[in-house]
Amino acid sequence: MNPIDRPRRTALYMPASNPRAVEKARVLDCDVVILDLEDAVLPEVKAEARAAAAAAVRAGGFGRREVVVRVNALATPWGDADLAQIAAAGPNAVLAPKVRDGADVRAYDAALAAAPAATALWAMIETPEAILHLAGVAAAARDTRLAAVVMGINDLAREMGARQTPGREAFQAALSLTVMAARTGGLIALDGVHNEIEDLAALEAVCRQGAAFGFDGKTLIHPSHLDICNRAFTPDPDEIAWARAVVAAFADPANAGKGALRVEGRLAERLHRDQAIRTIAIADAVAAAKGG
Repeated sequence: MNPIDRPRRTALYMPASNPRAVEKARVLDCDVVILDLEDAVLPEVKAEARAAAAAAVRAGGFGRREVVVRVNALATPWGDADLAQIAAAGPNAVLAPKVRDGADVRAYDAALAAAPAATALWAMIETPEAILHLAGVAAAARDTRLAAVVMGINDLAREMGARQTPGREAFQAALSLTVMAARTGGLIALDGVHNEIEDLAALEAVCRQGAAFGFDGKTLIHPSHLDICNRAFTPDPDEIAWARAVVAAFADPANAGKGALRVEGRLAERLHRDQAIRTIAIADAVAAAKGG
């Protein structure tokens, strides 16, 4: 698994065609800003939004926030131009929609050949075909820029003909499988958006559900969701303290060669140590981001 080099608890979509929204994103308490050229932008302003996104990336000023641009799909009339112009601008990542399999990952990777080496590729998982080809998507990370997968529940629901219930019962298998695939490829995994802007209780429930599934964070459509989501995907103090105690116990020379220990009255095996290391890495990344 890749090291947790920065937190990605909250990834906020902002329409690249809206200059005020882009400017506001520079000061919001989100870990990732996704400048959107796809769903949030009407066809008649796609070219204008593309130019605005490239200009915003070049201008910078986003501080600690990771800047990602969601392009239009290669199969659309705007995909090729999006990838060419955004690759030249060099964002932290390009988010590719409607990725179906490993071949799609490689097609987007090839289209980003001129981008700086530091520009990663993120892939939207939002179709039944993508769910059935998750292993191939994750495997493509071995020889491409692929660094993250992002759930697109709205499109998945439409293609499945499924209802979006508060517990997301129809999508739980897809959510779990996506996290599993991400872990096999050393990828970041982000949960999908919450559509009910004013229902913050429901938002908190799905954030906690996503964190329980193992997602690193969640994509969002409104700034009012940031605080709840940041808290849900940040390890709490008790969790951090337990993790540090587990790591310290296994590092104690007196416990050398032991596969299981009693730590503060609880069983801790080496698999718990590995989980503890990840928890500490996330907590440290969050603390470093706040300090920066």
